[in-house]
Amino acid sequence: MHRRLLAVAAVAALAVPALAVTPAAADISHPTVVSADPVDWTPHVLDGTVWSLALVGDTVVVGGAFTKVADSTRRTTYARKNIFAFGLQDGRIRTFAPEVDGAVYALAPGPDHSIYMGGAFKTVNGNDQRGLTRVSLLDGGRYPGFAAKVNWGDVRALVSRGEKVYAGGTFSAISGVQRVGLARLDAYTGAVDPAFDARLAGPGLKRTRVEHFDVSPDGRKLIAVGAFLKSGGADRTQIALFDTSGPRAVLSNWYTDAFKPTCMKGFDTYLRQVKFSPDGSYIVVAATGRASSAQKLCDAAARFETRGSGAQEPTWVQRTGGDSLYAVAITGPAVYLGGHQRWFDNPYGTDGNGPGPGAVSRPGIGAVNPNTGKALEWNPTRSRGVGVRTFLTTANGLLVGSDTDQLGREFHGRLGMFPLR
Repeated sequence: MHRRLLAVAAVAALAVPALAVTPAAADISHPTVVSADPVDWTPHVLDGTVWSLALVGDTVVVGGAFTKVADSTRRTTYARKNIFAFGLQDGRIRTFAPEVDGAVYALAPGPDHSIYMGGAFKTVNGNDQRGLTRVSLLDGGRYPGFAAKVNWGDVRALVSRGEKVYAGGTFSAISGVQRVGLARLDAYTGAVDPAFDARLAGPGLKRTRVEHFDVSPDGRKLIAVGAFLKSGGADRTQIALFDTSGPRAVLSNWYTDAFKPTCMKGFDTYLRQVKFSPDGSYIVVAATGRASSAQKLCDAAARFETRGSGAQEPTWVQRTGGDSLYAVAITGPAVYLGGHQRWFDNPYGTDGNGPGPGAVSRPGIGAVNPNTGKALEWNPTRSRGVGVRTFLTTANGLLVGSDTDQLGREFHGRLGMFPLR
C-alpha cells in the first residue's frame, strides 16, 4: 500500500514559526484526485466532533467540540478543549491552546500569524467575547483590539479576505449593530462594516440564520445558504448570491427556486454547506432533509453555475437516496462530498428500502465528477456516524474532519488527510 509514514514518537510541543497567511481553501486546485490512502502522521481527536479546519502557513488549526487529542502514535495525549493546532508536514501538535468555553464551529486565517474563531463560546481566555474572536498562533493570546461579539446564538462560518472578515450564523446583532445572520467586519478591530447588510429575513420561520456561506476566490461574490426566505424585499429561499466587489452587499439577480420544495417537516433549511469552485465559475451545495425525491433536492448535492443571471436550474444533482450530506470541497478534478450517506448515484433509492438501480457504495465520503455529478471511483470509506463536517483543501492534499475514527479503513480519530498521489 501507498504509505507516507513519518516516525513521530513522543511528540514535542512546538511553537508556531513566523509565516504568512495562506490563501483560502477555495483558491486551491489539484492536478489529480487525491489518494484513497490517508497519511499516517496526522494526530487524533479522541472525543466529540471536528467542525472546522483552517491553514495558516504550515499550521493546521482544528476547531470543534472535544477535550482530548493524541499524537499520531496515540502514545501521548494532550488536553485540548475545542481548539488545537498541528504541523501540516509532520503532524506535530503545537503548544497553541487558547481557552474557549464552547464549541468552535468556524475558523479563518488572520493577519500576523493569527486565527479568527467563531462558534458557540461565550468567553475566550477568561474574557467575555461571545461567538467571535481573534487569537495569536504564537501563544494563543487573544487580541483585545478585535472586540466583535454576537448578541446571542453562534457563528457557523467565517471567511477572511484581505482586510475584511465575513461571519455567518444565528446571531441578529454584532457588537450592538443589527445584522441578521451575516456580517462583514474589519480584520483588525472587528468593527461591523456599516455599508454591508444582506438584510436577510425569514417570515414565518422560527429563526433566521445563515447555515454556511463562501466567498469567491476573487472576493467579488458571496453565496449564502440557510434559514431565510428574503433578502431585502426580494424572494431568496434558502440561498442568495451577493456582489461583494463594492462597499455594499448587493443582491444579485441570480436566483434559484430549486430549494422552495420542502423536505421532511421540521427543516427550516435543509442546506448545510456551499463552496465555490477554484475558478469561481460554479458552486456546489450539500443538503440533508430526510426526504428522497426525484423532484426535490433533499439529501443531495447540486451544482449551479454562477456566471449567469436570472432563474437558475442545477447543472447536475447527485442523490444519496435518503442520507444527509454535510460537507463539500471542490479541487478541479473532483467534488468531494461527506455526510453519513451509504450510496451515490441513487436517485431511485430510499432510506428505508436500500439502494436503487445504478447506486454505488460510498459510505461516509466520496467524490463526483465536477462536470457530470456522477460518482468517481475514489472510495476510501469511513465509519459514517453523523457525518463529515468539514474539508480543508491544501496543496498537499485533502483534510477531513468528522465525528468518527475510521477513515480509509484505518484508525484516524475524527481527523485525517488524503495526500495527492
